[in-house]
Amino acid sequence: MSGFVQEFKEFAVKGNVMDLAVGVIIGGAFGKIVDSIVGDLIMPIVGKIFGGLDFNNYFIPLAGQTATTLAEAKKAGAVFAYGSFITILLNFIILAFIIFMMVKQMNRLKREEAAAPAEPPPTPEDVVLLREIRDSLKK
Repeated sequence: MSGFVQEFKEFAVKGNVMDLAVGVIIGGAFGKIVDSIVGDLIMPIVGKIFGGLDFNNYFIPLAGQTATTLAEAKKAGAVFAYGSFITILLNFIILAFIIFMMVKQMNRLKREEAAAPAEPPPTPEDVVLLREIRDSLKK
């Protein structure tokens, strides 16, 4: 059993696992930022353009509800909430675009790094000494 625990500890503290954990946490926080941008900045403008209505309240009642808001309609029965779907789809598109731009930038940086000529390794000290001896013998 202690071998299993030791193996798990080695797995858990590997760089990739820690990088993944940090990425998930930052991704969750970034997702909330995108949700806010879409819900608080973009969708009100889009709603204003399309008649001042809140997309979240665009729905088709499937159980004969007469409610005017999505929350009331959901309490009364099944609802086809296409406005919420549009908002979430817009969230996804923005998030996917931002991730695409980040990956594109990282790939560009990697290509530049690979294309940059690498510095030659320093010449070993014994080779430098032998060259100096050779050069002094030539004189």
